[in-house]
Amino acid sequence: MQIESANNIPIFIALEYSNSKSLSMAIKRREFINLSALTAATGLVAGMNSCVSKGQTKDKKTAMNDLQSMTGDVAPITVQERQARIEKAQRLLAEQKIEALILDAGTSLHYFTGIGWWPSERPMVAVIPAKGDARYVCPGFEESRLRELIKIGKDVYAWQEDDSPYKQIAIALKDAGIRSGNIAIEERVRFFILDGLRKEASHLNYVTGDPVTIPCRMIKSSAELALMQKAADITSAAIKFGISQLREGMTQGELSATIDDAQGKFGGQPSFALALFGESSAFPHGSIKPQTLKKGDIVLMDCGCSVENYASDITRTIVFGTVPTKRQLDIWNLEQRSQSAGFKAAKIGVACEEVDAAARKVITDAGFGPGYKLPGLPHRTGHGIGMDVHEWGNMVKGNKQKLQAGMCFSVEPTISIPGEFGIRLEDCAYMTEQGAKWFSKTSKSITEPFG
Repeated sequence: MQIESANNIPIFIALEYSNSKSLSMAIKRREFINLSALTAATGLVAGMNSCVSKGQTKDKKTAMNDLQSMTGDVAPITVQERQARIEKAQRLLAEQKIEALILDAGTSLHYFTGIGWWPSERPMVAVIPAKGDARYVCPGFEESRLRELIKIGKDVYAWQEDDSPYKQIAIALKDAGIRSGNIAIEERVRFFILDGLRKEASHLNYVTGDPVTIPCRMIKSSAELALMQKAADITSAAIKFGISQLREGMTQGELSATIDDAQGKFGGQPSFALALFGESSAFPHGSIKPQTLKKGDIVLMDCGCSVENYASDITRTIVFGTVPTKRQLDIWNLEQRSQSAGFKAAKIGVACEEVDAAARKVITDAGFGPGYKLPGLPHRTGHGIGMDVHEWGNMVKGNKQKLQAGMCFSVEPTISIPGEFGIRLEDCAYMTEQGAKWFSKTSKSITEPFG
């Protein structure tokens, strides 16, 4: 149900309400009194006595068809920005005394070149030398397709089915003037490619590419932040839509599908929509036990999509059908304080682990844990995010990485209570010189998931 406040801001309450009777008739007198008290306690401004139903809720199909794309103003990453990324990588290669960077099909290949390629058993790699243009090695029958995709560099080294792809990579390195020295291997390069290359070119020394790729991808540009903002806006809207479709007896899979479909209708590429009810919400990534929604259940929704290959990740937790119990409300409020503490700790120059420490302290001070023990917070407080939902820059004990402008990460200190329920509030933030900023509006109260 949606209640509108005096200033017309929608406030979502997970009350099952499917007829046109007045709200006072839909809720028992005792529940009404309890909800009125909760309303005052959580700062809701709508007068419950004055709220009446606006009629039958639209069926899912009709409601879904009403959703419109939100991506009309999206600006893709330009070739010029990708070229600047390669130039930065080349500067880092020179500083690290590395001759070239090898990229397998995957996120980093897309990041630097704009080429999306399926990582099959047939190697297709990019070679970015410290000096000179990018070069590509691909299966011979894919050469024409690859050339259609190339926007940066022009040289392609094709290998036939009875040829060695690793020999072609070695030739590409030699043609770039590399006859000795260090070759950086990006972390997602599959072992069989590295193994084949070092057998073919054993005179070269193979090292990790992390000192090059991580500083490039971890710091986002304004164009990247804009795409992530759009993805967050879409996921927020999709979760709101999912809440509006809650009904007693629905399955977790039905809610997941509803939110996923909404993300697609809003113009995002759906990535995931985890929906957990009741006791299964105590499992951060769910339980294999089937669940159907009933009144009083915790409903946890962990969802994300991508826009132009840039990701969102948002989690909301509400109670369905009834006034939250004191236990549910207390744990929800504790979770909110923990998330807020983690966010406030995020400042330029502060170590990532301090964000985890600040959020975790709120939970352990309340008697949970300690550390990762249950009941409590069983995982890191947050992860980096960008083109991949999980990237470098984890908010976890031991990560001394200093926060810098352009870094993006989640703040999601779950409280898991096995046998009861779990509460997670997750929003992603990005660092500016003035401090951390949220991509999404954080929950204001258990009845206002997007305050």
